[in-house]
Amino acid sequence: MGLLDILFPPTCISCGRVTEEEGAFCEMCGVDAETLPEPRCERCAEPGEVSPCGRCRMRPPAFIRAYAPFSHEGAVARAIHLFKYEDRPELARPLAALASRTAADFLAQAPKVVCALPLHPRRYLERRYDQAELLAKELSRITGRTHRPGLLRRDRETQRQVGLSERQRETNVAGAFSAAQDVRGLSLLLVDDVFTTGATARAASQALVDAGATEVQVFTLARAFT
Repeated sequence: MGLLDILFPPTCISCGRVTEEEGAFCEMCGVDAETLPEPRCERCAEPGEVSPCGRCRMRPPAFIRAYAPFSHEGAVARAIHLFKYEDRPELARPLAALASRTAADFLAQAPKVVCALPLHPRRYLERRYDQAELLAKELSRITGRTHRPGLLRRDRETQRQVGLSERQRETNVAGAFSAAQDVRGLSLLLVDDVFTTGATARAASQALVDAGATEVQVFTLARAFT
């Protein structure tokens, strides 16, 4: 153990307790981190008995599949909250590393070009960083993918999705995104932090497909349930 490790020991990315390994959960939070349960919808990863799920049968999304390695609960939800809302951009690296290890099977078959689901410029100025862009960059670095910032734009500032019904979420993000002409012919992995009903991922994926992307898959750190 070096002097820096003694003076600044690694801490848990969720609760802040001292850990033995940098960028990891402590033992207690590691037990609390829940992976996404099976069986899951083959299209959107909604846990349940039937695949595809009712939502995807009634309204097939533009993305061909979506996946998240963790449930948005407990230690994972706390770590994402710190990363997203508590000015902790440095958590992008350990979160991307943790997610890439846990979702190795999905990522082995996922597209090699990565883009992020972007913040609106005004929200970016408030937060001073785009958490999805940081995740996309780190995931690309870890997995040897190509990171392509700027392929997707959020043209309209939307209300926060938290607390909205599924229908309200869809209305909120309808027409909010546009894609660059450079997406034509690309197979894309769209990265964000949390997938809930999928309304935002659906709207963003539709914009990419409408602009000529041949395929969109979605990868998030966690999946929340309403």
